Amino acid sequence: MLDQLKEIEGRALEQLSRAASLEDLLALEQGFLGKKGELQLVLRGMGALSKEERPAVGAAANELKLRLEGALAERRSALQAAALARELADPGFDPTLPGPAPRMGLPSAGALHPMTLVVRELEDIFSSMGYTICDGPEVELEHYNFNALNIPQHHPARDTQDTFFVRHPRAGKAQPSGRVADGASDLVLRTHTSPVQVRAMERFGPPLRIVAPGRVFRCEQVDASHEHTFYQMEGLVVDREISVAHLIHAMKTLLREIFRRDVEVRLRPGYFPFVEPGFELDARCLFCGGSGCAVCKHSGWIELLPCGLVHPQVLRAGGIDPEQWSGFAFGLGLSRLVMLRYGIRDIRLMTGGDLRFLQQFR
Repeated sequence: MLDQLKEIEGRALEQLSRAASLEDLLALEQGFLGKKGELQLVLRGMGALSKEERPAVGAAANELKLRLEGALAERRSALQAAALARELADPGFDPTLPGPAPRMGLPSAGALHPMTLVVRELEDIFSSMGYTICDGPEVELEHYNFNALNIPQHHPARDTQDTFFVRHPRAGKAQPSGRVADGASDLVLRTHTSPVQVRAMERFGPPLRIVAPGRVFRCEQVDASHEHTFYQMEGLVVDREISVAHLIHAMKTLLREIFRRDVEVRLRPGYFPFVEPGFELDARCLFCGGSGCAVCKHSGWIELLPCGLVHPQVLRAGGIDPEQWSGFAFGLGLSRLVMLRYGIRDIRLMTGGDLRFLQQFR
């Protein structure tokens, strides 16, 4: 039987060397390695061998299969390279025409990004709660991004946010920090979606309930849970006699709808210039259950949702009398929420454009 395997190998390699097309290769593969191929027929006769002969024949057959598979792959690559060379040498070939788009298993109509899926779901949730979906510019005026939110020019809260100032024709000479010498540059890539709060108050007036999802930009040390470009959703409610109780109820309702179950949360005091009092709402890490991992920085909790009652100065900036009206605001980290929802352990995958990652969310 060993001689029979050697004979099959010699004949297979000789025919592979003469194969002129991929169709010929497919026929040879089925003829020698298929379920009804010559190698399989030989192996069916091993039952007639002695116990001493079977191990040697089985090992030889496996080695032959691997050699033939390697030869098939090598010949296939050679035929494909030759076909490409002929196509490039064709006088009618136009290299400027677009090639076929990579499919990577995706349907021809494409698929929605996980961020889009969650944003649309959140918009449905908030719409059902009576909120209006608002939007604002990503290149924002410094007034709306900082000043109107109770963050004046020399406020320490700007140290971690005022990163990407945009120079424009009205700007003066740029400084190394990105600012301009005469203070004329007032455009900045927004560092949060909070500017939409003030724009909404100016446009609609009280009472109002709005949410504003969108992309924001900050100087961050990039790691598994931080990116310089990420997504937030700002929320604002302004009405008569709004209290922390209204805020807590709205946040619990939101998280229950998002995760479709009760999520353990904690409320910590936190400082934000545009709310008073301010809080940090943390969620128990859904990856490790609180034991600690890279996503939660081994704390067992993920900082998810800063919130608080709207500062009177912010209400005044939006043209609303804080003696008559009050409100609460929250900033939902959409990127981290998507990571929790789909079990994504690295935030950099969100904007990486890797189709292998995106095709999971069809």
